[in-house]
Amino acid sequence: MKRYAGAVMLAAITLPLAACGSSGGGGSEPTTGPISIWYSTNEQEIAWGEEVVKAWNAEHPDAQVKAEAIPAGKSSEDAIAAAITAGNTPCLVYNTAPAAVPAFQKQGGLVNLSKTFDDAESFITSRSGDAADGFRSPDGDLYQVPWKANPFMLYYSKEAFAKAGLDPEKPSLSTYDDVLAAASAIKTSGAADFALYPPASSDYTNSLFDFYPLYLANTGGTQLVKDGSATFTSPEGLETLEFWKTLYSEGFSSPEAYSGDAWAGPFADGVAAMGIAGPWGAAQFDGKVDYGVVPLPTADGVPENETYTFGDSKNVGLYSSCENQQTAWEFVKFSMDAGNDNALLETTGQFPIRTDISEVAADYLAENPVLATFSEEVARTVDVPNIPNATEIWQTFRDAWSGAVMSGEGDLAGTMNSAAEEINDLAGKD
Repeated sequence: MKRYAGAVMLAAITLPLAACGSSGGGGSEPTTGPISIWYSTNEQEIAWGEEVVKAWNAEHPDAQVKAEAIPAGKSSEDAIAAAITAGNTPCLVYNTAPAAVPAFQKQGGLVNLSKTFDDAESFITSRSGDAADGFRSPDGDLYQVPWKANPFMLYYSKEAFAKAGLDPEKPSLSTYDDVLAAASAIKTSGAADFALYPPASSDYTNSLFDFYPLYLANTGGTQLVKDGSATFTSPEGLETLEFWKTLYSEGFSSPEAYSGDAWAGPFADGVAAMGIAGPWGAAQFDGKVDYGVVPLPTADGVPENETYTFGDSKNVGLYSSCENQQTAWEFVKFSMDAGNDNALLETTGQFPIRTDISEVAADYLAENPVLATFSEEVARTVDVPNIPNATEIWQTFRDAWSGAVMSGEGDLAGTMNSAAEEINDLAGKD
């Protein structure tokens, strides 16, 4: 049963206005009062957010929260970056992408939570456990609150698999060769136009929907950049790159942008027989596709309980233009108590990044076996590295990918090695 009434009560504090900036840990103490927040344009998240804000406002007449969906734009990241530049960000954004945090931090747009609030470290680590360390900035502090994860798995259409003569209940999809064999059967039989159809644009974020989830699975959770160096030209990385190159060269995937929803559309519309998505995919596919879900494939096959995946996390940032930062912090804790986290899962199908989610949501997961399958992957999710120049690094990778993998131009290893050298230079710059 959903519950939105949180347990955290805001103490009445009358203090000087907090100093703005991303460093924290000095100057005036954070103050209380009205705040504004942004959340995703996702319909389910809006419903969750409205209820949480309603419950908070009923208890805090002197610290009201005004909430709205993030403004329309090319991307949420662009909208947030523009607001930082203009100095008019809301206090909180419940759609802060870890990949964008280094850039926002460099702009001076984020509050250093570790230095600003005495209980920030204890609250975040007690809720999220070791996962919190994956979101720390290079200085060791937290500028984002781990909020929710969407472990990616492989969806497949039982109808398309049956038409292709493949086992619709227990398909062989654990290795790259398994997937390529299934793709060949799907194409030959005409069971679907394509086997896999991830977003095909050159935007850097789309690497998180094709290469990166499978790369994490094939490398035991190795991030794209580690210790200042690109990792994707390792033998395991090249295996994943070659796999995707084959999907495109054989016509099993399309290099053309999909005319509808780029993420869910091809699978939901029956154009593709498989799709890579998080638990949010269930809401998109229910009633449209009779699907099954399996862990992501790897080159040689990895046991299900050892398969890593991309977390597609969205976190909460507290932005430095916020005047009443204490209210913002107390609202964060309120929104992430056990009841509201359980409501988040029930309302959106997305998993709070908390160590006890299987206990908090036990009843709900027992009634929803598909989500229970995803819950087993939450502990093995990995996100993007928190590094300088992250946007430029991912775009450099994507540009090389677009030519060498999607279009099949030139020498794959040579192109990706050149990209790795550029990325190493970017990772070493402040």
